[in-house]
Amino acid sequence: MTPWHLQRMAALDFESSDKDPETARIVSCALILVGGGLPTDTREWLLNPGIKMEPGAIEKHKITDEYVAEHGQPAEQGVGEIAKAIAEVVAGGVPLVGHNLGGYDLNLLDRECRRHLGDSLEDICRTPLTRVIDTMILDWWAAPFRKRVSEKQGAYEMKTTAQRYGLGWDDEKAHGATYDALMSARAAWRMGNIAGLPRDQRPEWVQLLVNRRGPYERFDDLAVADVEELHRRQIGWAAQRAAGLQDHFRKTDPAVVIDGTWPLRPVPELVGGEA
Repeated sequence: MTPWHLQRMAALDFESSDKDPETARIVSCALILVGGGLPTDTREWLLNPGIKMEPGAIEKHKITDEYVAEHGQPAEQGVGEIAKAIAEVVAGGVPLVGHNLGGYDLNLLDRECRRHLGDSLEDICRTPLTRVIDTMILDWWAAPFRKRVSEKQGAYEMKTTAQRYGLGWDDEKAHGATYDALMSARAAWRMGNIAGLPRDQRPEWVQLLVNRRGPYERFDDLAVADVEELHRRQIGWAAQRAAGLQDHFRKTDPAVVIDGTWPLRPVPELVGGEA
């Protein structure tokens, strides 16, 4: 079987109106079919979210309220087109790849589907999502205990991951959905490639990794051919990451709760079984 990182992937990224997937609205989206020995196929959307964006979001992606009002398509139309494109990808068995895909992007899309289309993302796809590749989770698992680069640059954000795996980074292009989607696909390929190498042929920085299971052993866990098996492993890794973050933040705030459900979190009002 062809290793997962050499198969066709659908790289997905969104820019949005704020950083909370429960309240954020989609502003732009890129869905890029790449790899597998086939030509790259890029689809892009610009939406008018119908609400004012948070200043921090505009500062990040540089898309203004005025610009989307003039050039963006209606939110309901755009969400419908994106959901249909994702459903086609899922039906074709092509895995979705992205950075923090299960922590943010898929939850954002699910809430937008419920908001505008009256259905969940999985209901629209007519199947559970079982072929998701989240490069943030893979990076955290394979190379744990990384420190923040700076006060503004986190240990496992897309820029840090790209730089750590020798992919470079262009700050001018960053935080555009197309650029970030492509970088996540490249990072996934790089991680899978490293995992497929014999231990003594992996990059020096990988060979120097030490974690609680032994030196650089966690990359071995990425060396699987079956994307669905990799997906199942990420469910556990995401839960472990969330539990660790929750323990850390509870040192200063005992009430902190971090949901480690991946790649789709329960809708808040349905958590207690309410309609």
